[in-house]
Amino acid sequence: MSLFDPERSTEIPGRRHRAPLAERMRPRTLEEFSGQTHLLGSGMPLYLQIVNDDAASLIFWGPPGVGKTTLAKIIAKVTSASFIEFSAVLSGIKEIKQVMVEAEKAAEFGSRTILFVDEIHRFNKAQQDAFLPYVERGSIRLIGATTENPSFEINAALLSRCRVYTLRALEQTEILALLERAFSDAERGVGGLGLVADEGALEMIASYSSGDARSALNALEVAAKLTADRGEATLTDSIAREALQQRVLLYDKKGEQHYDLISALHKSVRNSDADAAIYWLGRMLAAGEDAMYVARRVVRMAVEDIGLAAPEALNLCLSARDAMHFLGSPEGELALAQAVVYLALAPKSNAVYKAYNAVRADIESRPAEVVPLHLRNAPTRLMKELDYGKEYQYAHDVEGKVAAMQCLPKGLQGRRYYEPTGEGREKLLAQRMAEIARLREAKS
Repeated sequence: MSLFDPERSTEIPGRRHRAPLAERMRPRTLEEFSGQTHLLGSGMPLYLQIVNDDAASLIFWGPPGVGKTTLAKIIAKVTSASFIEFSAVLSGIKEIKQVMVEAEKAAEFGSRTILFVDEIHRFNKAQQDAFLPYVERGSIRLIGATTENPSFEINAALLSRCRVYTLRALEQTEILALLERAFSDAERGVGGLGLVADEGALEMIASYSSGDARSALNALEVAAKLTADRGEATLTDSIAREALQQRVLLYDKKGEQHYDLISALHKSVRNSDADAAIYWLGRMLAAGEDAMYVARRVVRMAVEDIGLAAPEALNLCLSARDAMHFLGSPEGELALAQAVVYLALAPKSNAVYKAYNAVRADIESRPAEVVPLHLRNAPTRLMKELDYGKEYQYAHDVEGKVAAMQCLPKGLQGRRYYEPTGEGREKLLAQRMAEIARLREAKS
């Protein structure tokens, strides 16, 4: 079979039933397509590129079930191009080169080819580089789909030759419109079953889909079949719930969603928003994130954003980590929730964080300063003869427990790293630092 044979029907040969509902309801035109109005609305960039038959290669970046493959197929249809669907999971360089050779031959006869590569981020650098000469010569028009950030997963040479469009998760209203269309469509949808739906049943499916049209349509198909198989005429809320099993949560423990959600949690804590913080914590744990990873990050928040304004926060977070380890899920999750709420409501200070960063910057940018002689130990006679420890002042023997001697190396004397805020306990620490400065100045 040639790589350029027409698209196959959604009917499954030798079987009486058709392709899955999500495949049958796949939009065939831009007018049928739902969502992505920021790209496909009148006058928007991708819409203009399609209607103007701009042959530039594309990368579609977005979560599952938002129409990346569908858009590629629509573009092929609008531009009368041959469409080759290529999976990065199943194919290697050998297959890439075979497709490229056939596409180049077809181009010599005026035939245009769109090569759609699903999950293009799974190709390694060598595999991605194999596309470059053919994209540059215009032998193919590459359309890649990825759920991962192209900046990190697609090599710069290929990325510079493509336009990147970011697709968004569908709104609940957009998902609901798709479900209603599939529910009533007797030809492509489940309308032929003659069912009615309880008020709110389709809305429930839409709300549980997390913006994934494919997931929503799959759930609708299961719910419709359950209803029909039981000899019932109404798709009820309870049947919809049974079909859903569990809300779909978009999450990739190693991908961008992982970093987006932990970032949202950390920034909510930093901004003293307890409600948002506990929500993002719940999202991560419900999606299957490693609870001990979350615990480690919560401990980091305690030292980075709370610091000495509420020094007990660190102990509380370490206790929450231990409780999570001891109890496991789901019981231990409550300890993490307690820690997150406390951190959000605690007074905030990043003074120690800033001080340590300033210290590291000095260490990296300045010569290694020698330890002053008076701060060195002198366990041997020779060291004493070399003035190790000479003029050292034992703080416990002086008034106020503060000696006048310098403890920073000569090149850094007078440097101030730690600047306490007026928040929480740090207000008292600022007063103590001022008192120490007065004592030291009086003795100098």
